[in-house]
Amino acid sequence: MNSTSTTHTATEVLARIQEALDAARTIFARFTPGDVATRFKAGDDPVTEADTQVDAALRKILLRPEEGWLSEESVDDPVRLEREWVWIVDPLDGTREFVEGIPEWCVSIGLVRNGEPYAGGICNPVTGEVFVGSVDTGLTQNGKPALSSQRTSMVGAVVLASRSEIKRGEWEQFEGKSFEVKHTGSVAYKLGCVAAGLADATWTLTPKHEWDVAAGVALILSAGGFVSTLDQSPLRFNNRKPKLTGLIAGGAGLKAEILELTRNAKLGQSHR
Repeated sequence: MNSTSTTHTATEVLARIQEALDAARTIFARFTPGDVATRFKAGDDPVTEADTQVDAALRKILLRPEEGWLSEESVDDPVRLEREWVWIVDPLDGTREFVEGIPEWCVSIGLVRNGEPYAGGICNPVTGEVFVGSVDTGLTQNGKPALSSQRTSMVGAVVLASRSEIKRGEWEQFEGKSFEVKHTGSVAYKLGCVAAGLADATWTLTPKHEWDVAAGVALILSAGGFVSTLDQSPLRFNNRKPKLTGLIAGGAGLKAEILELTRNAKLGQSHR
């Protein structure tokens, strides 16, 4: 790694992100989704050898000495709290889908500056979708400029929802509404799709770790969309306890309607 100070231009940062995503795709090509050895961390969270191999590759490519690092698969180093620039990554978001062979999982790379989302990259190796962007340059999907949904009404909108939350019945409160709810795995992948306007909105009814959403939040802001915490508290990253109450995201023209719709939502089991 370069021991000199890094100049964080959008061009330099996005080049690093793209290199890291390419390396991750190479590693994932060695594994067969749906036929992967799995072990479990605390609780029932699955983890595979792919998670750990990609984590090591991302760290090697992305991290510079003066930067901080927060990853689901790395031991947390509190020095990140003192850093201006911090990488917040999930080498494999949607491990359950990966293990089950459902093509809704991704690599998620976020970069924040003083707690504010700056840039991100999300790649789904199965579908070949690559979302990369920064607040300074905008969003691209597979190299082409993309924007978040331009809708101004939820009538006919597509909302991506957690498979787990739906399975637990937590989305029954939204049945019969004017929008379509689509089951989708990996919160990071959902955010990438919403950022690029492939869906209109998504929200979670359970808390999320920062590494689940940092990249997606950066991409949605880069694409002109809006994001909010579920309780509408200030959204800031690189916290000592890196967990958010939940996340709401969508096209900017839908903000008021979505915030009103979710204001009194019944929360998922992780809140109870």
